[in-house]
Amino acid sequence: MTPASPMKKQTGEWVALMGNPNSGKTALFNLLTGLNQKVSNYPGITVERKMGRAVLNDQCQVQVLDLPGTYSLTPESFDERIVSEEILSWLHGPDRPRVIISVVDASNLERNLYLTSQLLDLNIPVIAALNMMDLVKQNGNPVAPEKLCEELGTAEVLHMSARKNWGVEELKEVIVRVINEPVHGKPDLPFALSGPVRSFLADLTEFFKKEFGYNPRFAWAQALRIITRDSVLDGYLHSQVSGVKLDDKQIKDLQELRDTSISNLKSQGIQPQTLEATLRYRWLDSVLKKAGKLKVEILDRLTPSEKADKILTHPFLGPVIFIGLLTFMFQSIFTWATVPMGWITRGVAVFGEWILDVLPTGTLRDLIVEGIIGGVGAILIFLPQIMILVFFMTLLEDSGYMARVAFMLDRLMTKMGLHGRSVFPMMTGYACAIPGIMATRTIESWKERLVTILVLPLMSCSARLPVYALMIGAFIPHKKVLGLFDAQGLTLVIMYLMGTVTALVLAKIFSYFIHQKGQSSFIMEMPPYRLPLTRSVLRQVILRSKLFVINAGKIIMAISIVLWFLASYPKLEKTNENINPIHHSYAGKIGHAIEPFIKPLGFDWKIGIGLITSFAAREVMVSTLATIYNVEAGGKDVVLLTEALQEDKDPKTGELLYSPLVALSLMVFFVYAAQCMATFAIVRNETNSWKWPFFMIFYMTALAYLASLCVYQGGQLLGFS
Repeated sequence: MTPASPMKKQTGEWVALMGNPNSGKTALFNLLTGLNQKVSNYPGITVERKMGRAVLNDQCQVQVLDLPGTYSLTPESFDERIVSEEILSWLHGPDRPRVIISVVDASNLERNLYLTSQLLDLNIPVIAALNMMDLVKQNGNPVAPEKLCEELGTAEVLHMSARKNWGVEELKEVIVRVINEPVHGKPDLPFALSGPVRSFLADLTEFFKKEFGYNPRFAWAQALRIITRDSVLDGYLHSQVSGVKLDDKQIKDLQELRDTSISNLKSQGIQPQTLEATLRYRWLDSVLKKAGKLKVEILDRLTPSEKADKILTHPFLGPVIFIGLLTFMFQSIFTWATVPMGWITRGVAVFGEWILDVLPTGTLRDLIVEGIIGGVGAILIFLPQIMILVFFMTLLEDSGYMARVAFMLDRLMTKMGLHGRSVFPMMTGYACAIPGIMATRTIESWKERLVTILVLPLMSCSARLPVYALMIGAFIPHKKVLGLFDAQGLTLVIMYLMGTVTALVLAKIFSYFIHQKGQSSFIMEMPPYRLPLTRSVLRQVILRSKLFVINAGKIIMAISIVLWFLASYPKLEKTNENINPIHHSYAGKIGHAIEPFIKPLGFDWKIGIGLITSFAAREVMVSTLATIYNVEAGGKDVVLLTEALQEDKDPKTGELLYSPLVALSLMVFFVYAAQCMATFAIVRNETNSWKWPFFMIFYMTALAYLASLCVYQGGQLLGFS
């Protein structure tokens, strides 16, 4: 798979933000642009290009491009290839940034400045922003920004903290100054090449100068880089950048020159794979000594992190604590949300009754009460639970704990055909599968990435939560289990565990049948524990809540209106008092047509309609049932869905239609069901093939049907009803 084509910028001045993963780059992007891109204390959050406009002063506005975090310009993972492709587009096209802002983690200067040194090779002005200065304190002789700027050759070096929002105004002033008075790096490589190295790379360097017009410094740097990894060569052979389309002769010459250089270096006992890193780090070490190397000591409130890791990443205690945290989180979703859900329920009912009193009897009133209020209101009731889920997930990410979870579970993930970096995308899947799938771009191995994508939709997302909450609230009693756990919360935990465990098992199975295309190791820097900022947590909760409400206002409302029409028409001239007119409606006929196929699962025609509509979005199941029951009630009152489900009876037998067993069967179906078209669209984009989305739809639908069948039929055999 190849990365997407470089982003097209709007005309005018623009600058690029680059830096290592988890260096605070996106936090700075948000401050400069006023946008709200996701920020977390975990490497690899930004996996695609982001563009926003920054107002630097009254006379100057620029576009700001935020690129995925990368440790170097040598591409390994998919997101790093995005960066590499973007760099090539600058060098081979007419549009390049006026300034590159290299965001540097001040607590690890040497490693972060490695990327900065590579950016200086591009002959584009570079500003080194030493970020996270609030998390370190300087002992002895602190690094002198002016001296570091002189030694590196950057346009400017400045201290700042995006997290605490200081130093940002100074950065804006520097950007304006550098745009008006560009300061380019030194024309030659800052480190010396030995005679043999320079001789062996001369022809390769000349190729880059002649064929691509590179400046001498970048030509030498690219010659050093292309001998280290095949991925650099692949970047030229399979580039999507128009200016890097090589003809057959150029491909042959480049491959031969590269092979010859590698062979000659090895004959002299020089390792090509480590040559660039050795030279750059040796130079950076001397630079930091001259500038007064920053001696970093983590602040007192962070020093206990190493002690905490002995417990939180312990081989036995660590997983137990993690499962305990998840259990507490899902238990809290029910216990904490009860009161606000009650407020919303009463509010929806009061509003519906007010509409009934105000509007005259007729089609418009029926549409508003039965379709819009009944459908959308039934979904909005679950907003508090969504907010609580996002609140906990944000705390886990921003605190730095998620990186520890990835470390703990790496061995298990490897055994299951996954990768330590699969943990974060899969945990993200608890909120939404789409950003989780996009987060797999940080996984270097295509096989491990594909397996992660295939099983990630099994992680119970927030769209499933309204279905779980509805069924649990209606049919699972509110009582204690073992004196500790609430039965409702425990049922929710079981649903989430079912999806997670099944995902791991299927990952192992899929890994046997998907051919290997490269294997990756797991190296992750542990970010320090940080106290999550209140504004950051609230921002994420508000953003996810806003998306949930907007979704209810668009997709769910549209489906509710269409469903209301299908459930209300055609109108019958004569009605049977024993049979509700909805049975003769378009929706009723569709539902009764599919009922024989889902009857073995314990489902009736109403649930069948919900299964169809929920292919647009899983939570539509709830609004569908609410709309059907409101239409069935004939607009006499606003129906409370929970009560309607509990009291609904078979018109032929008079027996209750739904039971705890039916509720459990439906929840299990939704644990596995492939009912989210947006997810499959993003899988198509990420895999560049329709084969995998169709495979996911097939296996997930089959798994959902079989699991639900086993639950319902097995429950009946055991005497449950």
